[in-house]
Amino acid sequence: MIPAAKPGGNKRRIDRAGVVNGIMYILSTGCQWAALPKDLPPRSTVNDYLRRWDEDGTLGRIHQAQYVQCRELAERETSPPAAIIDSQSVKSAEKGGSRFDLPGYDAGKRSKARSAMSW
Repeated sequence: MIPAAKPGGNKRRIDRAGVVNGIMYILSTGCQWAALPKDLPPRSTVNDYLRRWDEDGTLGRIHQAQYVQCRELAERETSPPAAIIDSQSVKSAEKGGSRFDLPGYDAGKRSKARSAMSW
């Protein structure tokens, strides 16, 4: 699923498995790029491949293949037959509004009760 090297130029010298391991490490741990272990390719190389594979859809294809494989290993259908939506979540999402409209949020305004207490 990983694209071949571009034609022309020098041969690819980087270990693609190491790049994939580096990408997986960053995505699974959420660590900073500077914290990438030294036994993986340089962080600039891993970052370049991550950006390139995200743009050309390689990451999406890998994710989909792993998703299907995991569902097959769990002896489940490769695509779920239905989705469940919590009606409470839908109602609150449809309601909209600003977070400043929440009860108890005074947006920095002082209530009369607080003003009276401070005097």
